[in-house]
Amino acid sequence: MPKDVTVESFELDHTIVKAPYVRLISEESGPKGDIITNFDIRLVQPNEDAIPTAGLHTIEHLLAQLIRERIDGLIDCSPFGCRTGFHMIMWGQPTANDIAKVIKASLEEIATVTSWEDVPGTTIESCGNYKDHSLFSAKEWAKLILEQGISDNAFERHLV
Repeated sequence: MPKDVTVESFELDHTIVKAPYVRLISEESGPKGDIITNFDIRLVQPNEDAIPTAGLHTIEHLLAQLIRERIDGLIDCSPFGCRTGFHMIMWGQPTANDIAKVIKASLEEIATVTSWEDVPGTTIESCGNYKDHSLFSAKEWAKLILEQGISDNAFERHLV
């Protein structure tokens, strides 16, 4: 008999969140006591905007490196299929505020100083869709997101 499963992100009312934000989704303890924390990194307002695939792909590659340079414990940062942001999985218990600051600093670097040579994993050998990148789009979206500010609260604007 199939077990009853609830997927948290499908229970979230996407009409009341106020992007850009970082939202703690869950903290889970493993059998040995290790804690994994899951965050919703929402960069654009759901059902109102979506980051084009090539720009989102480039942001994904850059965040994989930039986040690790700024905070320990990143397991994965993967884009949502809806292209409005990312799931970010971490070891330990960083706060939404901690993560919002890391995302803000990373987007600032993308917007202002990143060059094509800085984008990791853009060759046929290192990427499953290496032709689908746009640093121009990544930079423009990073600037737009930063203009709005990153909140550490999904429902009230509390900028970091």
